[in-house]
Amino acid sequence: MSVIRSFFELDKHKTSVGTEVAAGFTIYLTMSYIIFVQPAVLSVAGMDFGSVMMATCLSSAAATILMAIMANYPIAQAPAMGHNFFFAYTACGSVAMGGFGLEWPQALAAVFISGCVIIVLCHAGALETVINSTPLCIRYGLAVGIGLLIALLGLQWGGIVVDKPGVLVGLGDIKSGPALLTIFGTFLTAILMVRQIKGAILFGILATSLIALATGMAQFHGIAGAPPSMAPTFLKFDFPGLFKHHDFWMVIAIFLFLDLFDTVGTLIGVATKANLVDSDGKLPKAGKAIEADAGGTVIGAVLGTSTVTSYIESSAGVAVGGRTGLTALTVGLLFLVSIFFAPLAKTVGGGYEVSDGVYLYPVIAPALIVVGSLMLSLVKDIPWDDPAESFSAYLTIVVTPLTVSISEGISAGFISYSLLKTGRGGFFDVHPVVHILAALFVLRYAFLTS
Repeated sequence: MSVIRSFFELDKHKTSVGTEVAAGFTIYLTMSYIIFVQPAVLSVAGMDFGSVMMATCLSSAAATILMAIMANYPIAQAPAMGHNFFFAYTACGSVAMGGFGLEWPQALAAVFISGCVIIVLCHAGALETVINSTPLCIRYGLAVGIGLLIALLGLQWGGIVVDKPGVLVGLGDIKSGPALLTIFGTFLTAILMVRQIKGAILFGILATSLIALATGMAQFHGIAGAPPSMAPTFLKFDFPGLFKHHDFWMVIAIFLFLDLFDTVGTLIGVATKANLVDSDGKLPKAGKAIEADAGGTVIGAVLGTSTVTSYIESSAGVAVGGRTGLTALTVGLLFLVSIFFAPLAKTVGGGYEVSDGVYLYPVIAPALIVVGSLMLSLVKDIPWDDPAESFSAYLTIVVTPLTVSISEGISAGFISYSLLKTGRGGFFDVHPVVHILAALFVLRYAFLTS
């Protein structure tokens, strides 16, 4: 016990083993919904459900344990919401629907490369330039846009929003079983959150699953069992196929930017709440934390899942006293144990067939709708009194869900920001990286996607 106290500096941070372990359990409860959601999302791209579930648990465990050992921070890792939808619906989406048309092994290769690039940037000391070059309005707008995209897909998965010729989408049959179950699950989860119940999203999923089982909208596959095979996704990279796509650089860049922004934002937010910043307001071991995050992304790609990053749900553990890597270590070990609950994951995320080959996910849909709402909070930080900043954020926000493409939202944000700042006479006030990226996005539209 003394070795643990010494390694994680418990006395320095004025905490105890019991408090750290309790904080770890709290974080796990608030974020373990990803075990059920991630396989359901990536299966849209044709990936094996059980293998993705294993990759999710193992990569989350590895990345979180790396965070505990390398940075000693109470921050947990897992495949990121938003990143997984970019992977399934944009990177692997059909070109006709605005996607890049990659096969999932090619998208995994892009994730792997993005993680490796971040590690190189860490050692080269170039991360600060990459992060600081992107305007805050675009970062905030992107987070809000992704939140709306996730909510839109949640509503679609629940049968509440359906295709409607002429106006794209409209209200579905809200009297149908899947729609009613989605509405119930959404409000149950929201009520649990209002009552500040730890693990509200997870408990909402489990309660909705019970009703789905009782009404025939879910099939029971068991609770625990032997871990599924990882053969369908393990080391299934297709680098040659990736590099044949003319937009491969953009896919890699977006994975990289999303990972960096999520990681840095979460690190700053959680570390500040945990009083881990120094007297100068800087975050000690930030480089190590980002390396741990990027290492998780590389491991996740090898195993077969999308970008792994720091989870803002870690703040729930900080709120109950978590201050060190022992909290993260606890979360990592719990994710390892989770590999034995694949039957439960399949029961929850397997989907409900409403017609031949068409599935809805009324058990998972409420979680997406609720998570989408949480991501909208950053809209308040956008400087709406500055037209150049606010309009760039606005375009990023609306283009992302309406095109069902995070890449198009980013493109709209960078291009509009560069143009508006230049039009106001502030060309040299903008970081050169922004202008370069804006020009590349314009060239992409002009020559590569016509």
